[in-house]
Parts: sequence; structure tokens; C-alpha cells
Amino acid sequence: MKKLFAIFGDPVSHSRSPLMHNCVFKNLNYKACYIRVHLKDGSRLKNTFFNLGLSGANVTVPHKEAAFMACDEVRGFASKVGVVNTLINENGKLIGYNTDADGFMFAIEEFGEIKNILLIGAGGTAKALVSRFIEDNIKVDVLNRGEKRLSYFKDLNCTCHTWDGFKTKKYDLVVNTTSAGLKDEELPAPQDIMEDILNNTSFVADAIYGKLTPFLKLAKKKNIIYKDGADMLLGQGVLANELFVNHALQKEDIKIWMQHSFRLS
Repeated sequence: MKKLFAIFGDPVSHSRSPLMHNCVFKNLNYKACYIRVHLKDGSRLKNTFFNLGLSGANVTVPHKEAAFMACDEVRGFASKVGVVNTLINENGKLIGYNTDADGFMFAIEEFGEIKNILLIGAGGTAKALVSRFIEDNIKVDVLNRGEKRLSYFKDLNCTCHTWDGFKTKKYDLVVNTTSAGLKDEELPAPQDIMEDILNNTSFVADAIYGKLTPFLKLAKKKNIIYKDGADMLLGQGVLANELFVNHALQKEDIKIWMQHSFRLS
């Protein structure tokens, strides 16, 4: 019997996850199928998951914190950060994991040693990444539009800023975790702030993939080495697939076929 997996998000039509996971399942002869589920209300995630008879799922913006709340049990790094992007049906119980942070560390390896990062945004992805950076003794500043969501990062002893009164320092890497540029042509912060930030960094990364966001366009214009979220997507996808198949497939095989899916239209 074929297992069914899905990705939940709003929006979700842009997601490459079905192509990635289905490419693995098909080429490694694993009896499973992966679909998109457009979910507007995160509080309906658990009911929707079980009503669809899913064996597992990925969760993207804006439901990663709602996914944490929906779980019967949360394991590993996800329990530390309160953010879940991978769900497993384990004997009728919803088990939550987070593969985003390790996926991102995989993505920025080629930048070499990173000692300090400015992270823009304060949502679920930001929480996971900042906690992971701190584990690696990387100094983190967090910039968000307003004060409201910054308490989590202050508790981690991050230097926190709002747009008002922000003063730029030198950064090795600037990371956008906001949805700015996903469905619009917005920058993650006002133009003058972004110009100043990008004049003071060596590298730039955006969690959004599949399009050159205004943030990345500005970096390109300034000849800064940049990455979109494709490698992060690949890294977290390999780890999620391992969980989906309960390690029945080899990680290297999963990675090969996921990379192959990026070459498909």
C-alpha cells in the first residue's frame, strides 16, 4: 500500500517539495506519493493531517509554530526551539522534528568560517536558525520590524533591533527569513536600512528559493556573493525524507535523487 505525504503552507503552490520527494520515491522504488495542501488556518493542521491519512508531512510558512502546538510529541532540536517543519505519523501519534536548521548549515558551508550574522525576521524559521547558530558559537543580531516577537531572541542573549534607530555593524553574513519577496516585490526592511546593511556584509542568504527576490537583486547589484534557499531546501529535504522512510533508504541515495529533481522543470 502506498504511503501519502504532503506539505502544508500558505502559500504552497510554489513549493518544490513534491517534485523533490516524489523523485526520490519513484527512482528508489519506495511506494509513496507526496502532495501539496494549501492550509490557511494552522489550527486545523492536525485534523487535516489525519483526515488525509498521511504518513508524514512538511510544514512551511506560516504554520511551523502551529505545527509544534499540534504535535503529541516533539523530538530533538525542534523541542528546543518550539518550531516544527517535519511531521511523522507514528502509530496514530503526531511526532514533530525540525530539519530547517541543519539544512541551512549545509547551505552556508561554502561561505567558510562565519563568526557573526545579522538575521532579519522573527518567525519560526528565524527561531530555528538563530538557536542553531548559537550552538555553533556564532554571534547573532536579529532585526525585526517591531519589538513584539523579539523576546525569544533576547532570552538567547542575541542583540535585538527594530527598524527604528537601527545602526549597522559589519557582518560576515546577512540572512533574510521573512516572506518579503515571496509573493511581492518588497524588501525585508526599508530601502535605506537594506542599502546600509548590504554595504557592510560579505555574504547574503535568503530562505526563499526559486526566485531572485528584491533582497537578492540588491545584493547582486552590489556584487555580494549570495544564495537563495535552494540548498537549504535540499539539506532539510534529505533529512526529512530519511524520517519519512524511517531510514529505509540511504542518505546519499536520497541526496542524489533530490539534487536530480532540481534539474527537472
